[in-house]
Amino acid sequence: MLWKAIGAARELTRAHDIAAVLIRYGFGDLVRRIGLADTLERAGKALHWNEPEELARLEPPARVRRAFEELGPTFIKLGQILATRVDLFPPEWIAEFGRLQDSAPAVPFEQVREQLTEDLGETPETAFAELDTQPLAAASLAQVYRARLHDGRPVILKVRRPGIRPTIEADLRLLARLAEIIEAEAPDLRRYRPCEVVREFTLSLRREIDFAAECRYAERIAASFIGRPEIVIPRVHWQWCGERLNVQDYIDGIAGRDLAAVDAAGLERKLLARRGASAVLKMMLEDGFFHADPHPGNVFYLHGNRIAFIDFGMVGRLSESRRYELAVLLNGLVSNDAAAVADVLLEWRDAEAPDTEPERLRHEIDTFVDQYKGVPLKQLDLGAMLSDLVMILREHGIALPSDLSLLIKAFITLEGMGRQLDPDFDMGAEAAPFLRRVLLAHHAPAAVAKRGWRTLAQAVDLVTGLPRDLSQLLRSARRGKLQVQVDIVSLKRLGEQLDRAATRMTIGIVTAALIIGSAIVMTVAREPGFAALNTLGLLGFFGAVAGGVAVLLSIWRGGRDN
Repeated sequence: MLWKAIGAARELTRAHDIAAVLIRYGFGDLVRRIGLADTLERAGKALHWNEPEELARLEPPARVRRAFEELGPTFIKLGQILATRVDLFPPEWIAEFGRLQDSAPAVPFEQVREQLTEDLGETPETAFAELDTQPLAAASLAQVYRARLHDGRPVILKVRRPGIRPTIEADLRLLARLAEIIEAEAPDLRRYRPCEVVREFTLSLRREIDFAAECRYAERIAASFIGRPEIVIPRVHWQWCGERLNVQDYIDGIAGRDLAAVDAAGLERKLLARRGASAVLKMMLEDGFFHADPHPGNVFYLHGNRIAFIDFGMVGRLSESRRYELAVLLNGLVSNDAAAVADVLLEWRDAEAPDTEPERLRHEIDTFVDQYKGVPLKQLDLGAMLSDLVMILREHGIALPSDLSLLIKAFITLEGMGRQLDPDFDMGAEAAPFLRRVLLAHHAPAAVAKRGWRTLAQAVDLVTGLPRDLSQLLRSARRGKLQVQVDIVSLKRLGEQLDRAATRMTIGIVTAALIIGSAIVMTVAREPGFAALNTLGLLGFFGAVAGGVAVLLSIWRGGRDN
């Protein structure tokens, strides 16, 4: 199956590179199980299965991280997405994925100039009064340059690496096919939901390499902070922006990691922590559109205790109903309401997830929440509570909806940043006003009336459309076009086994017939005048041997599969 998929997509060379890296880092068994080794052997590719001694001492999470770094930008970005899936991977894996550094050697500016000229519609030297050809930063997807407009305003140019999109699209096609194979051929890896993760990753990465979309996200978030001068979002200069180029104001501030510089500049750490938390909580709980990667590298502190957010390539979205569920969950954690927490988590459970015992889950959540009863709000580590709660979900095989995995990761990152600035930072106290507003807004008369009208309209549509639906159903039945399809996995497997058994039986019968027929022919060939039949008898015996070997190999392979 994999051979056909890779052959159709013409990705064999890249598949060989991926297999070679996986084998070098000790994942040769995985390569064999997903059929990649057989595919490459048929293609004549040589694979070396020896594992270097240095790598043999690494733990599996570190090996995967090193392999992703070697495989390039697509896999580095995949690792960063996996770092948000705290519901699927244990902490040691999340920590390793979080260490993936999105950096790469800079492409010489001469290779960038042609693309820049095409995107700007003129040469960079004409478009800008000044342009520093030495990049400020070089990542796997883009390089960043400083420039100055003709009016004197400093800006940055975020330029997509030339020719990178075809490589990314090829990797995404291959990843999608590999995910399908893993789900089909490696049942113990199915709990990591490879197809779902790859779909989510594909959408995220395609948005991230579209710099025009990033500019729209920045403007949308900037619009929500009009009237709040303490929060700064770089201005977008649309006349030069496009899919491959993002031009925004240059932020000259103190990097979020440089706390010594924060103290030296006389900024108030406690105030910065509160303002940063307030800004991100507003994006999450009020706007439903938030910066999904608010780590210290994407945050700058400015004079006047202002905070600037940059890099809106990764954003998250939450519907109104999801924000309400999140508010109920967080409020339940803060107020020790275990029943409310359990109800929300069971509501989030994927319909295709393994069966979960609701009462057992409720009991574990009740025990978890009870340990915080009586603890002052200031002493609650909300990020740690969420991490522990997600670990309970992971043990029950429950995966979070994809829109929440980004949020929880961002929430935990946010609290970590707040505590770095202020060891006494109280995320629960900062979140409480937002939670109250979300809960009150959900139960406000206008909101209740709106949901009531929507439900009534749906009911009316259902009732008025019922006669038409029944008529179509009966018409299909009269024409003999009504079909009922029942898909039972166990019966499908039984059918496959019966098909293999019938094939073996057929080959066995044909083999037996060849043996009997050849014996008769060889007997007749001894009579005078029939010597020419001797060759025909020998061919029959050879065919019988081949058929017998085929049956034995089929039985042996079937035993290995089982």
